[in-house]
Amino acid sequence: MGFLEEINSAMKEAMKSGDKVTSGTLKMLKTDITYEKTKTGADLTEEQILEVVMRAAKKRKEAISEYERAGRQELADAEKAELEVISGYLPEQMGEDAISKAVEEIIAGFGEITQKDFGRVMGMAMQELKGKADGAVVRKILQSKLKA
Repeated sequence: MGFLEEINSAMKEAMKSGDKVTSGTLKMLKTDITYEKTKTGADLTEEQILEVVMRAAKKRKEAISEYERAGRQELADAEKAELEVISGYLPEQMGEDAISKAVEEIIAGFGEITQKDFGRVMGMAMQELKGKADGAVVRKILQSKLKA
């Protein structure tokens, strides 16, 4: 079963059970996927749908930090609930140790690197770890490795 079918099925179940948070979140997710489909003019691949889901999760994370910074905990909690639903459709995220090891391997492939090589190494790391690791964590680890 593909992402879209899985989302549709879960949305129907949530609507039947009266789970407004899950059904609302999945409706927004489905709308985002449909919008992306109309932009491209073709059916989306599973990878493209995963990118839409990842963008939705990133938006929620950013909103949570903004709401918490503004002292609006009730809105942050609502975003957290939506993020929890969306996270169920994301692949398993790597831990910091695994990310660190992967970054070390990528750096080893480049040989001698300096701070100026950050962009190239970060691009390669994100290409290799796409969907498996949070970009902010990868950036933090890479910066610490380049300083050492």
